[in-house]
Amino acid sequence: MSPLEDLNRAYLEARASDEYVKELDHLLQVYVGRPTPLYPAQRLSEALGVRIYLKREDLCHTGAHKINNALGQALLAKRMGKTRIIAETGAGQHGVATAAAGALLGLESEIYMGTDDMQRQALNVFRMELMGARVTPVPSGSRTLKDAINEAMRDWVTNVRNTHYLLGSVL
Repeated sequence: MSPLEDLNRAYLEARASDEYVKELDHLLQVYVGRPTPLYPAQRLSEALGVRIYLKREDLCHTGAHKINNALGQALLAKRMGKTRIIAETGAGQHGVATAAAGALLGLESEIYMGTDDMQRQALNVFRMELMGARVTPVPSGSRTLKDAINEAMRDWVTNVRNTHYLLGSVL
């Protein structure tokens, strides 16, 4: 349990650190493009008789909200002295966000992805590789996210000293 206790301790320290919070806030604003705007959904509002707004997370760098989590975790990993981040991905958005965070912070990035998912999401595989991540195919089992999680977990327990597993799935 020591690695998880170390992670918890590092998180609590970072959360209480003005320096960490300011750096993360700065990166979220300058690199990610936060805060993202609210867009009034006028026709839907009129049809339902209420005011409805859409939060435009698609305008974040990498095209989704996933970068918010990835950047915070990668910054924490760097603060902990980790030199490498790994992740699992299915559709590829978490992998793209992890690759972007790793590239920004100078961390080696490896993304595990089932071979079936890699074929379906070839554009996201290209985007991850474009940002310097190594995308490792997982040809076992169902060749999808479930098996990518298993491979990422195996990697992390083997390389816990220098590697942070940047979780993107609820396990």
